[in-house]
Amino acid sequence: MGSDYLLKPLIFLVQVIFGLYAIIVLARLLLQWVRADFYNPVSQFVVKLTTPLLHPLRQVVPSVKGIDLASLVLAWLVKSIELVLILILLGHAHLTPGAFLWSIPELISLTIHIFLFSILILVIVSWVNPGSYNPAVSLLHAITEPLMRPARQKIPPISGIDLSPMAVIVALYLLEMLLLPPLRWLTGSPF
Repeated sequence: MGSDYLLKPLIFLVQVIFGLYAIIVLARLLLQWVRADFYNPVSQFVVKLTTPLLHPLRQVVPSVKGIDLASLVLAWLVKSIELVLILILLGHAHLTPGAFLWSIPELISLTIHIFLFSILILVIVSWVNPGSYNPAVSLLHAITEPLMRPARQKIPPISGIDLSPMAVIVALYLLEMLLLPPLRWLTGSPF
């Protein structure tokens, strides 16, 4: 058994715990951005998990033009702490100051993936259980609608099949391929 026997599981736990919390914080930011129903049980869950850290942060970081900058800062801090912990576990503690820059492209990637997986889940739900109500599905519709609406307007259904999700998924993957490599290069990210 090598020295990485416990290292890989520890890194995995750090990625899961901090990654899930970063997703929840970004979900709150996106839900506020699209003005989703905050009486939805899933929204309430997100609010309860994020409020303890957001409340004090809002005392320092104000909202600007309806954008909750405190949520954005919290997501950035969570992702930065995740990267710092991973660097420390890997024995690269001297690189930890860079994690605060390297977390920016990772946060953008995470946001793109939230949109990608939300659209994929909605597509699968539309095949498996079309027309049913679910609070989580309702929020996924709210989050993806700003991207899906323009695509639906430009791409009409063909024989009753909506191709707009595929177009948005392709556009998101292209955005990720074109945006993230230069950002990672600019920030000197090893990730």
